[in-house]
Amino acid sequence: MPVNAFGASYIDPDDMPELDEAIRSGILFRWLAPEGGMSARVEEEVRTKMGVGHALALPNCTLALRLALIATQPRIGDRVYIPAVTFVATAGAVLSAGLIPVLVDVDDSLSLDPALLPAGAERVIVAHIEGTVGQVPEDVPFVVEDAAQAMGAYHPDGRYIGTAGYAGAFSFNHNKLLSSGEGGLVVTNDGDRWQLMMRYHDHGSSRVQGQYPTWDPGTFYGENLVTNEATSAIQLQQLRHHDEVVAGIARHYDITLDALPSRPDINVLHRSKGDVKWSVRLELESAELRERALSALRGHDIPVWTLDRYYLPEHPVLAGRCSIYADGFPWNLAPAGPLGHSRDGFRNTKSRLQRILCLRLSPKLADKEQAVAAEKASAVLKAL
Repeated sequence: MPVNAFGASYIDPDDMPELDEAIRSGILFRWLAPEGGMSARVEEEVRTKMGVGHALALPNCTLALRLALIATQPRIGDRVYIPAVTFVATAGAVLSAGLIPVLVDVDDSLSLDPALLPAGAERVIVAHIEGTVGQVPEDVPFVVEDAAQAMGAYHPDGRYIGTAGYAGAFSFNHNKLLSSGEGGLVVTNDGDRWQLMMRYHDHGSSRVQGQYPTWDPGTFYGENLVTNEATSAIQLQQLRHHDEVVAGIARHYDITLDALPSRPDINVLHRSKGDVKWSVRLELESAELRERALSALRGHDIPVWTLDRYYLPEHPVLAGRCSIYADGFPWNLAPAGPLGHSRDGFRNTKSRLQRILCLRLSPKLADKEQAVAAEKASAVLKAL
């Protein structure tokens, strides 16, 4: 099992009455399912849990990000400011919408630094990477929260992650807090934009449950981004375990912190109160020390990973500006020079990422088992 598969470890065929119900109905297409079907139940549960006005189940989180951007009715080639440290899907969603991603350097938490945003920014994606709650910039009309890895986290003012901006996007991919193998969700309190999302995600139609879609005069085109009832049924099972997953990770975070050795050359990057404690992040004094730590930990079969993969300034998708289109769209609409906002050309961020490693937390382990795992990791780090 991948090192950061949390909700996936709770998948149990004996704990899926919703999936059994969906299969026995013989109808897995959302819009032909009985009233109050699985997809509708997922949306209702999320609306209630998050205290948000609207939720829409989708095939994956990348589409959720793209749909949120499209519903802002942008102009082709408009800029979207995204963090320099995030999974490449954040940039991919921007590009596939015909927009231009502009990298913004991160703050101490490795989240987008709002202080670096230019005046007049209209669209910003804040990515809450691995459960870390990032700052949501003020005075930006359209802030999309990429909460793919942060379901259950909350902002300092108590608002649920994904509800502080204009829209929030969540993932049910295998290596997320909850998993249906793949799956996504978008939430918003903007009723007008919500209507645009609903139409676009179903070929631009006005849909009534159980009926063929209709298209009103003057309606725009759309795509088929509709989820299915089997996937939603698995998500309902996962949502029942959500609090258990988050609480288990939090307990094991504290257990691991208590066991770690005290070394001046190894610094714990402490999580904030509202973070989902996805892992224990350690920042080592040098890249060389981190490499020795990685080798030693992996040599003892201790699950560990790095954040290097999230560094976007050198990712081929952005650095190469390649396109599937013959004319280079949408990069052909971008200026030729560098696109980025950083105090030092992202040098400090790159250096920091090369010194950070992450220790796995597993909510399915008993507390005693997690304590044993933490002591094992501690002994390896102490011996470096």
